Amino acid sequence: MNTAETLSAKAEWDALLDSDAPRSPMRQAWARLTRNRLAVAGLTIVAFLIFVALFAPILAPMNPNAQIYEYEIKPPLFRGNLILRKTQTADGASFKAIPIRSFEARGDTLFVADFEGREERIPTSELFGESESDWHKTPLYLMGTDKYGRDVFSRVIYGTRVSLAVGAIATTISLLIGLTLGALAGYFRGKVDLIITWLMNVAWSFPELLLVIAISVALGRGFWQVFLAVGLASWVDTARIARGQFFSLREREFVEATKALGFGAARTIFKHILPNALGPITVVATAGFATAIIAEASLSFLGFGVQPPTASWGSMLRDGYAYIVSGNGWWLTVFPGLAIMLAVLAINLLGDGLRDALDARLNS
Repeated sequence: MNTAETLSAKAEWDALLDSDAPRSPMRQAWARLTRNRLAVAGLTIVAFLIFVALFAPILAPMNPNAQIYEYEIKPPLFRGNLILRKTQTADGASFKAIPIRSFEARGDTLFVADFEGREERIPTSELFGESESDWHKTPLYLMGTDKYGRDVFSRVIYGTRVSLAVGAIATTISLLIGLTLGALAGYFRGKVDLIITWLMNVAWSFPELLLVIAISVALGRGFWQVFLAVGLASWVDTARIARGQFFSLREREFVEATKALGFGAARTIFKHILPNALGPITVVATAGFATAIIAEASLSFLGFGVQPPTASWGSMLRDGYAYIVSGNGWWLTVFPGLAIMLAVLAINLLGDGLRDALDARLNS
């Protein structure tokens, strides 16, 4: 083959790669998703929130549960002034943060004017660390402090962990229950469908939030109880969608072929029908993720969710609710409220993008 023929063959190959040759459904869906700017924005925010949740101990400047009562209800960008003094705890040597106004080092003694203006002498041997950079801190409270003097910014960061964990685990529980029941109802029909449909209608008749509260009260208050309560109360939408998809796909030729080949019901359901029904189910699961975040925030706001001192956006709203009326401490509700709004908006944008991307009729 001469040079001209080689170049011609290469050009034909490049043209084939760049052409609209058939691609896998997932690649086509991904291409449609990346062309949707709002969906990409939602995906970017969700990825950022996952990053924040994973690296919260590194990103948070302070312990979210550390209390400094002298710094109660301080506004955003408040600059603290702390001396770290050695103390003995049950866990071993640690330190206590002492708010001060000023200090002066004289030899091996530190003369301190505490937050109330009282003077105190502290031997340097009792300070935490070897140098001033170790025992003297001036933390910046980006989002201010709450009524216990805790850093709101650090608590918002750690609250991301709770919200995303509740969304992920509760959605997984609802998917497991909803997919199983919906698949059984849509595939077997008859009495199985009647029983499962009756069960869905019973669950559907209860307001979801009230059902979540009832399950939470029955299970008890706590971290894992919130996951179970939200998951056990939000499976109906998934079951309805799965049932409808299985009703439709059950009559397709490939399902008839599996029956002719002697495949069992379990293999037909989970290996052949379910992969073809994942598009609408994925969209419902994405919407359920956002609903789970709101449900957790509602539970924590009402006192049935994650219990103190664990930081969650809903409990932060509850703690700052009383300050809305007084007009003081607006940051206590604004920042966690914005976090909830941003997370839910991003997930909904991503869900809308997935709905359009997974619709095979949209081949633009």
